[in-house]
Amino acid sequence: MNKALVSLLLTLGITGMAHAAGDAAAGQNKVVMCGACHGADGNSAAPNFPKLAGQGERYLLKQLQDIKAGSSPTAQPGVGRKVIEMTGLLDPLSEQDLADIAAFYASQKPTTGYADPALVERGEALFRGGKLDLGMPACTGCHAPDGQGNDLASYPRLAGQHAAYTAKQLTDFREGNRMNDGEAAIMRSVAAKLSNKDIEALSSYIQGLH
Repeated sequence: MNKALVSLLLTLGITGMAHAAGDAAAGQNKVVMCGACHGADGNSAAPNFPKLAGQGERYLLKQLQDIKAGSSPTAQPGVGRKVIEMTGLLDPLSEQDLADIAAFYASQKPTTGYADPALVERGEALFRGGKLDLGMPACTGCHAPDGQGNDLASYPRLAGQHAAYTAKQLTDFREGNRMNDGEAAIMRSVAAKLSNKDIEALSSYIQGLH
């Protein structure tokens, strides 16, 4: 990825989303319904539900906004991000509610999982080196060498995320089933270059990254 593109993406991330200031203390009282799937502190026990603890506040807020827009029973096709399990759940919440929820989860300490030893070498090679022969950049460029992400640019934290969840998101990007992230559709471009085995190895490596 050239420097001009990185600069543009960072600018879009930094300037493209104005939002209300979130109150983590207020958010704690607004996440009761979320705990069943995501855990009381955002560290979900079920591998198909994402860990939210320690995720970047900007990124969380954007996803909540997109999911609210895309998962409403009255949502128009192609609008926001459709998550079946979230259908209608965010409809009663205001922008301030969403900001408070994002602030609460961002303030929580995330847990780390384990990588399959048989997949670590391949996963690390993809995470740190990409597939340069195919023009796929390393994940570290946007998500940092330690997987902490870049919240200022709204690039999510990956480290410790459930492998099953990460694999589904990468597959959804590749297959065009997730369309809400990035003005330049960078994740769809990246995922298009990943095989099923690549996704399995990369997701496993990310789950154990800390």
